[in-house]
Formats: sequence, C-alpha cells, structure tokens
Amino acid sequence: MKIDHATVAVVTGAASGIGRALAVRLAQEGASLALADIRAAELNETASRLKSMGGSSSKVTEHIVDVSDKERVAAFAREVVEAHGGAHLLINNAGVGLFGTVEQLSIEDIEWLMGVNFWGMVYGVKHFLPILRRQSEGHIVNVSSVFGIVSPVGHSAYAASKFAVRGFTEALRHELAGGPVKVSVVHPGGVKTNIADNARPGAGADRAAVDRERAIFNAAARTSPEKAADRIVRGVLRNEERILVGVDAWMIDRIQRWAPVKYWRLMGRMVEIMAK
Repeated sequence: MKIDHATVAVVTGAASGIGRALAVRLAQEGASLALADIRAAELNETASRLKSMGGSSSKVTEHIVDVSDKERVAAFAREVVEAHGGAHLLINNAGVGLFGTVEQLSIEDIEWLMGVNFWGMVYGVKHFLPILRRQSEGHIVNVSSVFGIVSPVGHSAYAASKFAVRGFTEALRHELAGGPVKVSVVHPGGVKTNIADNARPGAGADRAAVDRERAIFNAAARTSPEKAADRIVRGVLRNEERILVGVDAWMIDRIQRWAPVKYWRLMGRMVEIMAK
C-alpha cells in the first residue's frame, strides 16, 4: 500500500524501541498517527518528538492502552475513528519478554505474556479489521520475532507467543487474499531495544541465569530500532507478506530451513560462544 498524508496509521507499543521508531518513520511518510502504549510518560515523549519534527503536519493522538485488556482495545478503536475518521494501517507491535525454563515459569507468568503478545494482537486485529475494510486499501502488520521461527532454550513462553502470532497472521493473510486489506508478519532479529532489560524473570528463575540471558541478548542485538522501522515500512510499501529484519533474522531463517529439527545444536553452540 502507499503511505501518504491521507493515511492513518495505528501503532501499539509506541512508547519506545521499534514502536517509537515506526512512529517517526511513518510521520516522515506523511501519515497521521494513533499511538498506543501502557506507559504514558514515554508515549508522550514519542508524540512530542513527532510534533517537533520540522515539516511534519501529521495529526498525532496518544492513547493509554493495555493491549491485553480487550475492552480497552475496543474503546481504543472507537477513539481512533472519532479522532481520525478511520484507519488504514495497523501495526500490532506491543510485546513483552519473559525469562525462564518451562519448569521455572508459573502458569500466571505464561498467561501474562500471552495476554500481551498474543491476545493483544488478536484484539487489535478483531477491532480494527472492520475499520480497515471500509477503506479502499488497508494493511495489517503483526510483529512476531525470529523466536517465531526457532525456539531457544529458556524462551518457551515467548517463542510460543511469537509462533502463535505467526500462525494467526498467516491464516488471516490466506483468508483476506485478493481483498483490499493486505497482511504482513514481521520477524525481527536482535534489535537494540529495552525488551530484554524490561523482561520479567519467571517465578522460579535463577537470577544469575536471567542476567546472563539478558547480556547475551543485548550483545547479539545489532540492528537499531530506526533500521528495523525502515525495513518494516519498506516491506509495507512493497506489500511484502513476510518481513525479516536484520542479517541475523535472515541467517536464523536459513538455518531453520536447513535443519528444521536439529537447528538448536548449531545455534546453541553459537550462544555458548557468545556467552564466554
């Protein structure tokens, strides 16, 4: 789809990281923006940055939204229509992290993570798809992860949520094929955001192991949020159905295709080397 001054883009998780970078990049294309996050102060920083951009006349609205709350997401969709008259582009970007093995995670840990990463995406699609259908063209972008392609040790819940995002998005794309609403799934590799630093440890997780995992993730994160956002927007402009972000995402995808069952033997050794 094209993105210009007539486009209204909805971005969740817009207070920082990829979400904030996407807001800036879309504003550069001229889009008006409905920005959502649960963190009010940081979301206001994003909006203030957009409003201070030279030459940008885009309308920007801020919405405090817990995407795991289906009633709040429904109200958010109504707010967007009231403020902007509709929506053309939905980017379900909000997400959280969780460290710990299956045995270390509580059921409540997993429910919390799935509520944000999976159900938040589902609520976004369900409440905004009817709005997008009213336009001559629309686009839904759901952000998965390379952990929606492979499942590393210690990330069972996160991988489950991102595989779920991938599966839901692919089925949705098949269902909407040939219509005016396009659908893309995004698989970012390591992006320099605060997701690892802000990730929760599981109820029974070893704190030293969690610190080690955080350090490994941060060391492996080579792609800036700005480059990630640019790649995603270019993918939308090209109507790409599957958007890999970063060289590492491309490599991981190829390794998984080459060894779909035993890929962790190779990748696990790579992680051990990085941890030293």
